[in-house]
Amino acid sequence: MSLLKWWENAVIYQIYPRSFQDSNGDGIGDLNGITSRLNYIADLGVDAIWISPFFKSPQHDFGYDVSDYCDINPEYGSLEDFDNLIHKAHKLGLRLIIDIVPAHCSSVHPWFEESRQSRENSKANWFHWVDPKPDGSAPNNWLSFFGGLAWSWEPRRQQYYLHNFLPEQPNLNHANPEVRHELNKIARFWFDRGVDGFRLDAVHTINGDTPPYKDNLADPNFVLGPLPQDKQPFFRQLHDVAQLNQPVIQEFSIAYRKIADEYDGDRFLMGEVDGDEGNAMNVSKTFSEPGRLHATYNFDLLEWSGLTVLELKEAISNAIEVFNGSGRLCFAFSNHDVPRSATRQLEPLGISADKQDDLQLLLLQLETSLIGSTCIYQGEELGLSDVVDIPINKMKDPWGINFYPEFLGRDTCRTPMVWDKNQSMGGFTSANQSWLPIAKVHLEKAGLEMANNTKSIYGEFSKFLQWRKKQPAMMHANIMSEVSGGPKEIIFDRVSDYQTLRCKFDFEIVKATFEEVKHGTS
Repeated sequence: MSLLKWWENAVIYQIYPRSFQDSNGDGIGDLNGITSRLNYIADLGVDAIWISPFFKSPQHDFGYDVSDYCDINPEYGSLEDFDNLIHKAHKLGLRLIIDIVPAHCSSVHPWFEESRQSRENSKANWFHWVDPKPDGSAPNNWLSFFGGLAWSWEPRRQQYYLHNFLPEQPNLNHANPEVRHELNKIARFWFDRGVDGFRLDAVHTINGDTPPYKDNLADPNFVLGPLPQDKQPFFRQLHDVAQLNQPVIQEFSIAYRKIADEYDGDRFLMGEVDGDEGNAMNVSKTFSEPGRLHATYNFDLLEWSGLTVLELKEAISNAIEVFNGSGRLCFAFSNHDVPRSATRQLEPLGISADKQDDLQLLLLQLETSLIGSTCIYQGEELGLSDVVDIPINKMKDPWGINFYPEFLGRDTCRTPMVWDKNQSMGGFTSANQSWLPIAKVHLEKAGLEMANNTKSIYGEFSKFLQWRKKQPAMMHANIMSEVSGGPKEIIFDRVSDYQTLRCKFDFEIVKATFEEVKHGTS
């Protein structure tokens, strides 16, 4: 009986630390808060946790603007708190993955603070500095994800610097071997502390090519529509392989894989990637070729608009065509960047709001029945809805604030977890207010109560995960049949040498069924 490596079929629980559990009464979630809730996660039956960034940061993008990769932001605790967290996680049988941000750092990171001072210093070429055009304008037409140009002016150098996100997130220059050397040291620092792997944030946005930078072409298929990507200038351009997915990125992937392979315990590298014009699977394949990242985490099931049954089939089929027989792909329906699936998927799937809990359970069962690994975002196991009534004066996400009211940003899926409906702040904090408002609609799905209810989404999903671990077709091979089924169905077989398991997901009655298939039957 051939068992897969742990990461090839892992169910990974994503924690957004700022919103999980506050332990010290400041209204902000922290590492000790996570530690206090690890039993809740372990009892669910997942294999690992992934924690979004908790490094030192001015929090312009809430941790994805790192000012020190090897220390903890004081709001979240200390290195000692982290060591306690990883010790308890391992004791409970949970692997721990952390978020590394390799493409950019904070504008207050000492590297950038030195680099911006002059054209002659030890960090002068650690970032992308480019002279203006003769008329003083930016080097090319690249735009930022969050609005405006991807270039900002530095008067001391009389040059522009590149930032694919906020101006406070300057892009690192991966063409510089000194930069790559420092990032390698960061990997070893955390592996030495015992982490089991990294989720590598936005690796497709790493920039290593040197000037002259090419203009992006216009996207001929862009259509003005209701979604963020349909309204924002960034998505009017094609980006491969100028601004995004540059070939030199793979030097980073290869270096990190070599480091991971130095350590015992099957250390895991999962890269967040995306592409233009429906090529995400090809991009994923490139990043996970032998000697590069173990797996990729992409956006095919994370569409802001949600997906119809047909589109779900297409996304799954595209993945199977490229990755069948391997564990090199991680699926997710929700994360800290998109509206919650329990709300987002209702309308496209034609399911009424009273069936929201049934739908959430169905989606959880679907994604954990596919090949490869799965990331479950905190609150999915409770069926938490997206929160769309946060007033503008309470919003924190710069993306949402910039585009309000047409786009509400990512705060809607980042509101704090609720644990006890009888406590004034849902058991998240002892403070009078939290960094984002507690969603009152979530109180009836408080985590501790749902965990004690065998009929809740938490209870049913926990039972499913226990059952899943006993199925050779899901645990001993990453092989699937082609996806079939009627207009409201998704049907496929999971196959191993020891079992063929037919998995049927019926979106008409909103229910999943599983049955063993005897050889010679169809």
